[in-house]
Amino acid sequence: MSEAAVVPKPRVRVPAYDVTKASETAAPAKAEAFSFGEPTPVIDGYDFFYTGCWMLGNEWYEPPVDLPALAQTYRATAHHGSAIQVKRNILVRSFIPHPLLSRQAFSALATDYLVFGNCYLEKVYGRLGRLLSLKPARAKYVRRGADLSRYFWVPSWSDRSEFDEGSIIHLLEPDINQEVYGVPDYLGALQSIYLNENATLFRRKYYLNGSHAGFVMYVSDAAHDQTDIDAMRTALKESKGVGNFRNLFLYSPNGKKDGIQIIPISEVAAKDDFAAIKNITRDDQLAGHRIPPQLMGIVPNNTGGFGDVEKAAKVFVTNELEPVQAVFSEINDLLGMNVIRFREYSLSSTPEEPPII
Repeated sequence: MSEAAVVPKPRVRVPAYDVTKASETAAPAKAEAFSFGEPTPVIDGYDFFYTGCWMLGNEWYEPPVDLPALAQTYRATAHHGSAIQVKRNILVRSFIPHPLLSRQAFSALATDYLVFGNCYLEKVYGRLGRLLSLKPARAKYVRRGADLSRYFWVPSWSDRSEFDEGSIIHLLEPDINQEVYGVPDYLGALQSIYLNENATLFRRKYYLNGSHAGFVMYVSDAAHDQTDIDAMRTALKESKGVGNFRNLFLYSPNGKKDGIQIIPISEVAAKDDFAAIKNITRDDQLAGHRIPPQLMGIVPNNTGGFGDVEKAAKVFVTNELEPVQAVFSEINDLLGMNVIRFREYSLSSTPEEPPII
């Protein structure tokens, strides 16, 4: 290659960069607000639990509320289950047994009505067509047919059978959206019921995992020898297990202030307003069931208390349970005989009181 073909490499002089001058001329920092993540929809409780009636296989309608979920919710919290049991116990106490319907059968019927908003009574006939007994069919497994006159027993997705025509008496708590099934009145309190249960479960797990006793022991004083550290380690290990929370004596010669510190590591996580959540959700549950707190065994926080428990019980029975008794009395109209009868409510133990229904 000739010397004429060699092209010299161009050189470009880069000016020096003055960091100090650049920082002086830079624009001042400004406040900036931004958001990140997709919007999270808040599911309304009524829309989540109430799905409406829909037909399955052109034979029966599915209930508008998940019945297995209501069955689990029955014992989710102490106040929710106790409120239903108070109503059931008063109804059973006032009920007068009949040869066709025992007290135990009526208790099952009332429990289904209060938990699911539906109850079903099956008429059992003999071979000669005589009515032998009235048997409650568990509302959790009964489905209403497409023509609203047939009823099916569906304990599982693979097992089904149809009741005899005209053998089912169906009582329901009226719903404003449809007339196929009933809906319990406490549906609006389900969110508070689950929040109360979640708060209790969280606190139980918090204590079971042992994080409430976690801490960091920070020692900055110089030990005389390794045996002092070994003795301290042994004393801490022996303070666990059975007989824990024992006092520990520690002697540090020529120790300085804050030479030994105990730093908790889980105190912040424990502050979740457990008592406030429990009290607020408890009040929501009582409001959903319209139960006076005197009948629930709740200890009042104020000095005046809740008032006369006898008056509260009478008002509660008059306003809440007598309408339920009237609903069960519809069975008499359908059968043409007085099978459902109740005594007048009284706190005295006199079973000879005449029936009022």
